Amino acid sequence: MSDKSVFTEKQYLGREFIPLTIRLVLAMFCFAAYFFTDERERNGDLLVVVGFSIIIISIILGFLLHFRTRVENKSVMLDGLWTTKLVKIDLNSIVKAEKGTYSRYMFNNPVYNLHTKGTIRFFTSGNEAIHLTDRDGLLYIIGSKHPNEFLRAIKEEMKK
Repeated sequence: MSDKSVFTEKQYLGREFIPLTIRLVLAMFCFAAYFFTDERERNGDLLVVVGFSIIIISIILGFLLHFRTRVENKSVMLDGLWTTKLVKIDLNSIVKAEKGTYSRYMFNNPVYNLHTKGTIRFFTSGNEAIHLTDRDGLLYIIGSKHPNEFLRAIKEEMKK
């Protein structure tokens, strides 16, 4: 067996469009409120500090890895932030792999290894996901920015 990954994807916390837009609008609101405060009071200076803090936090979140997805050695491996455990899904136990939507909602929170109602979810951004069903009926929903390549890699590994 080779140790070379067939598919690798990294998903970052701060690169999703909608939360990034919300943070930038909040920063712009702070700067606008500072501009319209009278006589530049000490409390007005706090608005500038908060605005720059929001922008700096947004930049840092853009480089903060939420989780990495790898397909190798007939398994899907997901490893996340600092203290999260490596999740290894054996593709020998998977009976169905298909592409679908992650959720019907427009706003979704990033999750890693969230167990709810017979599903295990992994998601950072995007709308599409891969649905893996194992022999026990457990459903893994893994969000991906490149679902077609991810599904192709899974099916390739399942055939081996």
